[in-house]
Amino acid sequence: MTARIIDGNALSAKLRGELAAKAAALTAQGTQPCLAVILVGGDPASAVYVRNKVAGCEKAGIKSLKFEYPQDAAPADVLGRIAELNADPSVHGILVQLPLPKHFDEKAVLEAIKVEKDVDGFHAENVGRLSQGQEAFVPCTPNGVMEMLKSIEAPLRGAEAVVIGRSNIVGKPMAMLLTAAGATVTVCHSGTRDLNFHTRRADILVAAIGKPRFVTGDMVKPGAIVIDVGINRLQDGPDAGKLCGDVDFDSAKEVAGAITPVPGGVGPMTITMLLVNTVVSAERALAKSRG
Repeated sequence: MTARIIDGNALSAKLRGELAAKAAALTAQGTQPCLAVILVGGDPASAVYVRNKVAGCEKAGIKSLKFEYPQDAAPADVLGRIAELNADPSVHGILVQLPLPKHFDEKAVLEAIKVEKDVDGFHAENVGRLSQGQEAFVPCTPNGVMEMLKSIEAPLRGAEAVVIGRSNIVGKPMAMLLTAAGATVTVCHSGTRDLNFHTRRADILVAAIGKPRFVTGDMVKPGAIVIDVGINRLQDGPDAGKLCGDVDFDSAKEVAGAITPVPGGVGPMTITMLLVNTVVSAERALAKSRG
């Protein structure tokens, strides 16, 4: 068996085409969707992520604003900028690129963003709404995973789903979304006993643990759908410098029924769902302005 490849690039391109049409329609009505991105420090990976998000905005007809601060920036300056953006009706989404320097209170910064502009879906109120099945901005990576599962018509109701990782950004919201879709969900982590027992019974396996090639083919149930959220740059060996996921793709694809590659899988969908949330925010703002 060789797994079906779930192409994140192709699905992303399709969705972004639809987004561009929506953004153009909103702009024609006097409301161009606008995303403000704040970058603190010189982390190279963060700079790449921000650059990709800004480029995605431009291609989709979404206005982007970028605010950069040095590593030693005062938290009060960043919070002041967020307050300004909160008060600006022409800005529909605010994103603070993580991680922040250690002298920042990350929670306080995220909570400072108005809920209706929290297009990353990290504000506690959005998380709470998601947990209760209410309308909310959903964190972009798990939201993108759900779109990928939808694209292959994955049977979620009654399925056994295993999520490896319990982060607030991916693992926890991923579990909530799968539960809402009718799956029976197990969340595994570094303290899980006999991880292989859980992964081998998963119809849907989501790896978001941050360890390169951690999930091997012998941990996968034959025919399972494997979603690789990880993105790691290898440091040693013949593949040093290359990107890989949390799944050992070569061995897993011989067992799985469907699998996402790295790169070209979940990554492009994460940015796409950020753009989706920004356009939705603009649509809501326009509707509100019209009463």
